Amino acid sequence: MTKKYFGTDGIRGRVGEFPITPDFMLKLGWAAGMAFRSMGACRVLVGKDTRISGYMFESALEAGLSAAGADVMLLGPMPTPAIAYLTRTFHAEAGIVISASHNPHDDNGIKFFSGEGTKLPDEVELMIEELLDAPMTVVESSRLGKVSRINDASGRYIEFCKSSVPSSTSFSGLKIVLDCAHGATYKVAPSVFRELGAQVTVLSAQPNGLNINENCGSTHMSQLQAAVLAEHADLGIAFDGDGDRVLMVDQTGAIVDGDELLFIIARDLHERDKLQGGVVGTLMSNLGLELALADLGIPFVRANVGDRYVIAELLERNWLVGGENSGHIVCFRHATTGDAIIAALQVLMALKARGESLAQSRQGLRKCPQVLVNVRFGGGESPVEHPAVKEACERVTAAMAGRGRVLLRKSGTEPLVRVMVEGDDEALVRAYADELAKLVAEVSA
Repeated sequence: MTKKYFGTDGIRGRVGEFPITPDFMLKLGWAAGMAFRSMGACRVLVGKDTRISGYMFESALEAGLSAAGADVMLLGPMPTPAIAYLTRTFHAEAGIVISASHNPHDDNGIKFFSGEGTKLPDEVELMIEELLDAPMTVVESSRLGKVSRINDASGRYIEFCKSSVPSSTSFSGLKIVLDCAHGATYKVAPSVFRELGAQVTVLSAQPNGLNINENCGSTHMSQLQAAVLAEHADLGIAFDGDGDRVLMVDQTGAIVDGDELLFIIARDLHERDKLQGGVVGTLMSNLGLELALADLGIPFVRANVGDRYVIAELLERNWLVGGENSGHIVCFRHATTGDAIIAALQVLMALKARGESLAQSRQGLRKCPQVLVNVRFGGGESPVEHPAVKEACERVTAAMAGRGRVLLRKSGTEPLVRVMVEGDDEALVRAYADELAKLVAEVSA
């Protein structure tokens, strides 16, 4: 059944434009409360990132949940993975995150977590959608939900993050620059790394409601690169606005992406016999990651793009580690969802175990040249399904003989076909990409 409101990662859009409006959030809170309450007594945790519209939507959700008879526990600004963790530890029926992740302040959205700290099952999302189209009612006054605030939420999450590494761990002598994106990690991340002994310089930790992700964080790395060099730091760590993505910068100022961080974590677990199975990447994971893991004898599979699909594949295979090159990294040994702080700590532990710098440790993965060409088409049948295009893709894939790959994807938002080719030889990769892009354009004409 097609969902009307929920996308792959909740509900998201521009503030003030349907459905990211106060009246819709009121109804959403009520619908969610009714759905959760149908399963028994109901407590719902609500947290948010630092964008200004979070105040408005927090109040609207609170009113709707209360009207449905659900008790509400407010967390204030907290990273998305912290809300997943606290939903579990408070034995709540659900958690709600008000955030648009790495988007600018004029976007916002809603994500839900189940009582286990995982994405909501499809059947629950569909139940909420059905209720959104029903008339809103209010429970009898004595059954209205109560609202309270969890004042020690930050402290609980800081201790949880620290518990993901051995209690004897000390990062004394390590000089780190953190970029908190003026987002949800601005309080907790500096505390975690300082309490573990690192010398920490903090960037972009003065949120004003409007500056979240603005020329900072994991989507704008130049500020962090400059600071790592200026401070002569060992490395830099960049989070996104809601704290579920992490990228790094080594001491030379070079960006270390999610594929490289995932490799460093997986190799360390493999060397300590704690990997349990293999690694899940996505269709966009660099071929170099797959080849580097294969050299270590580590299985690798690709899921569709999106942490929801990575997590589903991990659960299906009972594996522990997966992620995206954008920096969503899932470490199931410690968390139920992508957690930027937890992932960063696992990288630091891997560096410590090998006695290597980040620049040295990333050398184990040689990223393959990747060429992406966008081809516009006029709508209608996708050129990706054209027999001539399929035949050409098969021919190019065979020619690269396991040392390269082809991916053609129709954009979900624009009339574009994305032609991606990667392999060992950059000149050859570019030639193949141009050849396939030209063919796609011809069959689209």
